[in-house]
Amino acid sequence: MAKKSTIKSNWPKYLLQWGVLALLLFFLSGLYTLIFPKAEPADPEKYCPFGGLEALGTYLASDSLPCSMTSVQIVMGIVLAAAVVLFGKLFCAFICPIGTVEDLLKKLRTAMGFSGITIRETSVADKLLRAVKYILLFIAFRITMETSELFCKNFDPYYATATGFKGEITLWMAIVTVAVVVVLGFVIDRFWCKYVCPLGAISNTLKFWGWIILTVAVYWALSLLGVNLPWIWLLGALCVVGYLLEILSGRPKLQLLGVIVNETRCTRSCRSCTKNCPYGIDVPSFRGKVNSVDCMLCGECVAACPTGALSIDVKSGGDSKTTRKITRFLPPVLAVILVAVAYVLGGHFELPTIDVKWGITDGMKIETVTLTGLKSVKCYSSSMAFKAKMENVAGVHGVKTYVGSHRVVVSFDPTKTTAEKIQEQAFVPSKFRVSSPDPALYPEVKVITIRTEKMYDRMDLNYLGMQLRQTDKKIFGLESVYDCPLVVHIYMAPDETLDEDWIREIVEKKTLEMPVSGGGVREIPLGFEFVRLEDGAQTMAIADYLRMMFDSFSAEYSGKYEENGQTVVRKRSEVYAGKPQWIYRISDQNYEKPIILRGLPYLSNHLSKEEGVIGVYLTLDDNLVPCIEVRFAAPMTEDRLWELMTMDTWTITYSEDDVREENARISFSKKGVCIPYENTAGK
Repeated sequence: MAKKSTIKSNWPKYLLQWGVLALLLFFLSGLYTLIFPKAEPADPEKYCPFGGLEALGTYLASDSLPCSMTSVQIVMGIVLAAAVVLFGKLFCAFICPIGTVEDLLKKLRTAMGFSGITIRETSVADKLLRAVKYILLFIAFRITMETSELFCKNFDPYYATATGFKGEITLWMAIVTVAVVVVLGFVIDRFWCKYVCPLGAISNTLKFWGWIILTVAVYWALSLLGVNLPWIWLLGALCVVGYLLEILSGRPKLQLLGVIVNETRCTRSCRSCTKNCPYGIDVPSFRGKVNSVDCMLCGECVAACPTGALSIDVKSGGDSKTTRKITRFLPPVLAVILVAVAYVLGGHFELPTIDVKWGITDGMKIETVTLTGLKSVKCYSSSMAFKAKMENVAGVHGVKTYVGSHRVVVSFDPTKTTAEKIQEQAFVPSKFRVSSPDPALYPEVKVITIRTEKMYDRMDLNYLGMQLRQTDKKIFGLESVYDCPLVVHIYMAPDETLDEDWIREIVEKKTLEMPVSGGGVREIPLGFEFVRLEDGAQTMAIADYLRMMFDSFSAEYSGKYEENGQTVVRKRSEVYAGKPQWIYRISDQNYEKPIILRGLPYLSNHLSKEEGVIGVYLTLDDNLVPCIEVRFAAPMTEDRLWELMTMDTWTITYSEDDVREENARISFSKKGVCIPYENTAGK
């Protein structure tokens, strides 16, 4: 008998599946920016339940959250786990885009008249293949919990596709998993979901939640008895238990909701249910509830049954057709409700990305201060960098960061320091170039000072500078200096005038509208407060201003040399001291652009291997024009330097065992000038 189309009779499933897929395509393709040009860029992992479970596992193991994981992802993971325990794999059936794609591949294959390949559930191949997802689960959780970086993004086919293979992926892994989804999913029903998906491994394991509780209880009891096993043993035990239960039992009995077989109606011969089941479950072989570990309550078997023998219920099948229709809607409705609940709950609390204490002794009085608006605290790495900075502050004994709200709570001893001093230590003085003044037109610049609040993060001055860049005022730059209220110096043309009301309006704008590549505008919420404009103005020589604002670079090298039969490491500046040295200088106004500063470490690395090259610098020349300078001595020559700098590929040494040929990061179109080193004092 041919397979019966279930689209009409099981429309809630298809409406939800295709609706979710359409929404993902709408947002991730950027089409939504045509309607909402000021919207934030779409985040492909924002609601990922697997990432949330990885984050929760990392938090329980090491009191830290990986990457930029927030409470929304974690609650999504918890709700998914609760849904599996109470009802079934609703996420797999109705929400997961990979499952939807594999279902569409099955329909495409059927339309082409290809029957596909069936792997029997009781076969050795089936049992061996089912181990793959548990191995991936163990690897993904272990690496994530050890590094606080979501390892699943390296191979997740959804993430790779959603980011256009430009995300934090390992290319070969992503290509392999996408191929598995598309190629094997075309010939074998739900191949990825059944055999490879680590979230499927979690879901199947949670169906045996009684055994999971027992496994955790044994681990906890051993720790109470003094047997302190590493957490990785518990992770391994849960994976092994889940796998063994899946292949040896495969029939969890503690799930509330399930497909019910009405044995008086079932003919057990048409097998429409099995033919339409995405997992090929032998539905007629069950008595009462279909408690297969693979069942995800998608309703395909119920919709395909010609005799009405199947229903989705708690205990026994409904006797009426109306009851069967109503209960069939339960799983998709529950899926929508649970996602909505997770979204709402996730927005009402936040777990700390790190929560670290140190040096606290008995009897020590500890107070806390909360620092808000720290936009540079946005992930695990930046949280650890902030913690490392605070460890060097006397009297500070703990840091707790919340990357979702860019908030930090610092614990301190009030007898050693104060909240004000901690805020000062956390502050990073910064500067921002709004525009570049022409030294020929402006021999000096005017400086005024304003006072502000709520802009203590180093990114805040950048945002204010971008606001000023969008005006028609002749403003050149900003500089922030810590004080309460904060000091902000504004550098401008001598003939420019800014009144207090205009400055207040700019500072207190609620959002920054920043153009994004590819079109559209990104809105960045701000909350700065203008306090006052200080009396009077000062002037600064244009040369002093340009040198103060310029982002310089300097790198000098060492080498290995033979001295008295031994190999010693000496600075090349010492080796060539007293010998003729030169500076090879290339000046270009474009060298003030950040892309040059980012490329200089690679140029420096490339040149550092050449004997005679002493150092590489980015500075201003005598005419205040940005320039790249290379200091060198014989045997290096001017011509050889130019040859090295203009190569299409540079030799970059990352470590002693990792040397790569990479594309040049900076291009040079004109030769420089060579001058004696003595003419550039100060290098």
